[in-house]
Amino acid sequence: MNQIATLYPRLWLWLLLPWLLVACATAPPSRTDDACVMLDEKSGLVRNWQRDLRRAEREFDIPQSIILATIWQESRFEAKARPPRRRLLGFIPWKRQSSAYGYAQALDGTWDWYLESTGGSRLQRRSRFKDAAHFVAWYHTQSHRINGIARNDAYNLYLAYHEGHGGYRRGSYRSKPWLMTVARRVQNQANRYEQQLARCRP
Repeated sequence: MNQIATLYPRLWLWLLLPWLLVACATAPPSRTDDACVMLDEKSGLVRNWQRDLRRAEREFDIPQSIILATIWQESRFEAKARPPRRRLLGFIPWKRQSSAYGYAQALDGTWDWYLESTGGSRLQRRSRFKDAAHFVAWYHTQSHRINGIARNDAYNLYLAYHEGHGGYRRGSYRSKPWLMTVARRVQNQANRYEQQLARCRP
C-alpha cells in the first residue's frame, strides 16, 4: 500500500514533466529590454535563441538586433500571440483582425510564401522562436531584394514588414504617422539591442 502511495506522486511528476519543459521553453523572457539577459535566459538545451539568431543572421545577413527588435514590436516575445478579436454588437467575441500569429505575427499567406520560397517544412511553426527568427530575417531580405532597403535599416525594414512590399513601394505608410512612430521605436530598440549584444557576444 505504501508503495502505491509513493508511486502516484512520481507518476504525476513524470506526466507533467514534458508539459513543464515546453511551458518553460515558450514562456516570454523575464526581461525583454536587455538582449544579453534575454539570450542568457533562453540558452537551454530545449531552445537556444542565441544559436537561432546566429544562424538566421549568417544565412540572410540581417543583424540579430533587427530580428530581435522586429519580434519585440510584433509580439513582445509571446510565442502564441494573436491579434485581438473583433466584437459583434460591441460585446460578442467575433473574428480576429487578421491571421497574424506567433512571435513574428506572420500572416497565413506570407508564411506559406516563406515555406515555399525556402523549401521549408510544414513542421515549422510560427510559435517556435527558431522558425520565427528565420522568417523575419528572410522577409527583411526580401525587402532588401525587392525594395532596395539596406539590410541594417531597421526603420524602413519594419515599414515594409508592416505594409508589405507593394504597400511600401506605394508609400502607404506616409499617411500613417502612427506607423512611422512605431518604426522609429523599432529602430531605437534595434540600436539598444545592438549595443547590448556588442557587450555580451562571446
